[in-house]
Amino acid sequence: MQHVPLRSCIVCRQQKDKSELVRIVRSSNGELSLDSTGKAAGRGAYVCRCDECIANMTKKRALSRVFKQQIPDSVYASITEAYRNLINNGQQDR
Repeated sequence: MQHVPLRSCIVCRQQKDKSELVRIVRSSNGELSLDSTGKAAGRGAYVCRCDECIANMTKKRALSRVFKQQIPDSVYASITEAYRNLINNGQQDR
């Protein structure tokens, strides 16, 4: 039996299979981005692949809490836009 990695959503706090979440990574230079591969180098945080958790991520300022730094609204907007592009490209059920 193969081990299935579990991760917790930073918004709703539910533990889910890693493949059911989307990873947001902070690179060594401090830049935040959506990690569609789940393997980019840097500190990662996971969010459910649902519109509700993505919207609440901004509302609750979840990335600021997790990465312990102030995250500008423009970064939240760019991550939300990258998520929308990921969904539109048919990769939600990855």
